Amino acid sequence: MSEESVPAPIRIRAKVRDGRTEVLVLMPHPMETGLGAGDSAVRSPAHYITDVQVWCEKRVVLEAKLSIAVAEDPLLSFHFRGGRPGDRIRVTWRDNTGAQRTDEARVI
Repeated sequence: MSEESVPAPIRIRAKVRDGRTEVLVLMPHPMETGLGAGDSAVRSPAHYITDVQVWCEKRVVLEAKLSIAVAEDPLLSFHFRGGRPGDRIRVTWRDNTGAQRTDEARVI
């Protein structure tokens, strides 16, 4: 696998505030629609995230379906009840080419 085909790490921030766990997830990804032409006037193939799942410990706290309508490097912000400092937040995305990435962080 070439260096440029390895997906960049997902950046995750999670913090408990006023009884809610606030989560910010940045997923580096080109999110190419496949509809536009590149510099050479040749269409770039579609390459975009299709599915995202977020767990807090063993509980799914977010599931999302994405499409070509989402910009490059998607940023998700959401909150849920029930997280505690030290809990593990795990994020996984899959794209239309079959690639996937999973990363995790601790709630502060």
